[in-house]
Amino acid sequence: MIDAQSYFAAKLALETDASDVYAAQKSGVEDFVLVDVRGDEAWAQGRIAGAIHMPYREIATRAPQEIPAGTDVVVYCWSPGCNAGAKGALAFATLGYRVREMIGGYEYWMREGQPVENDEGPLPRVFDAQVMVVRAPVAG
Repeated sequence: MIDAQSYFAAKLALETDASDVYAAQKSGVEDFVLVDVRGDEAWAQGRIAGAIHMPYREIATRAPQEIPAGTDVVVYCWSPGCNAGAKGALAFATLGYRVREMIGGYEYWMREGQPVENDEGPLPRVFDAQVMVVRAPVAG
């Protein structure tokens, strides 16, 4: 039987979330490649600024050519209701990459108002008070 400490330590080693990924991007301290594992139409509709596109079905053939061995990888898909992130994480792990899945996916990244873009450029940032504290700007 696994104890709670071991379970949650293992979970945190294999998962991250939108706010932690955004903080890591901003700080530049943590070196990783952010990979959108969704299909082409989803990518075209919008994606996380700074991500690369590699649908999970293509990881086995493309990753060894495009992402150097030993690179840390964070994958994401649409939302908590999508398992493409887990499929992508498994594909990277099978190839020997250190990989984490960004829980909440693109949905929670957007709901937290983090930067998104499409082929035309940056998209408006919208902050959802249902998933985070949203404060009105301070006048001054």
